[in-house]
Amino acid sequence: MLRSTDDNRNMIGLFAVLPLIVASFPEAGPSPVANDNQLEFQLRQLLARLNVESQVKHQHVAVSLVDLTDAEAPRYAGINDQVMMYAASVPKIAILLAGFEEIRAGRLKYTPAVRDTFTRMVRYSSNADASKAAQLVGFERIAQTLTSPKYRLYDPLKNGGLWLGKAYGGSGDYWQADPLHHLSHGATTLQLARFFTMLAEDKLVDPEQCHVMKEVLSRPGINHKFVKGLSGIPGITIYRKSGSWRDWHADAALVEWNGHRYVLAALTEDPDGGKLLEKLAAGAHEIVCHSASR
Repeated sequence: MLRSTDDNRNMIGLFAVLPLIVASFPEAGPSPVANDNQLEFQLRQLLARLNVESQVKHQHVAVSLVDLTDAEAPRYAGINDQVMMYAASVPKIAILLAGFEEIRAGRLKYTPAVRDTFTRMVRYSSNADASKAAQLVGFERIAQTLTSPKYRLYDPLKNGGLWLGKAYGGSGDYWQADPLHHLSHGATTLQLARFFTMLAEDKLVDPEQCHVMKEVLSRPGINHKFVKGLSGIPGITIYRKSGSWRDWHADAALVEWNGHRYVLAALTEDPDGGKLLEKLAAGAHEIVCHSASR
């Protein structure tokens, strides 16, 4: 992980050398960048049925789908997956990840109060708890975690990715926009897919902490977007973080059902994006779990 000898180092220096530093890193963690042709075809067919081909063309819709059912041969499809978009509350997972890295390192204790703060931040998307957690962990630590060789969840060589440069508490909580696109809360579906794939494979922090993170990400408390689209399916398990602000709607999840396992991530800029993500989840589930062409 990127470490400074001074925790108060000027992060401008990091941003200035970030492209050179990241270019020297080996590929970190699972990075599903090569599309499976069949899965991509099915995903494009789904988007066509949802009548969003124009939004896809203009890069207002981005989707990543990872079929992890066969752990030895995962399949990936991404459409506009390296387009970085405003992601509202989804980057709260960056606070969660950096927080558990701090817990593993012994710099933060996982007290019941911290557990409850993290849980409300994720399950119910509490802005107050997200701002509290971001200040507790520290924006520098969050940035160091996202850009570290262990994760590379924000990678200039892949057009950025997951970024959190602002808390969720108002005008006074601004820290630093991402270096490439100047977004305070940004993501690409590629990096969201990598995050949840690493969650599935126990590769976030360490296996013990990853299991605790999965508990926090489980049992979503808001029934909309992906969760609503998958509601009514008996025995389904969803680990998820969503977000919305104005016309921007986002969702990302690890889904387990009846021996199937997959990751779905989507970003939209559309007034009806929430309903679109609901239908997308139902369609992606059908592709992975019921496709006759598998």
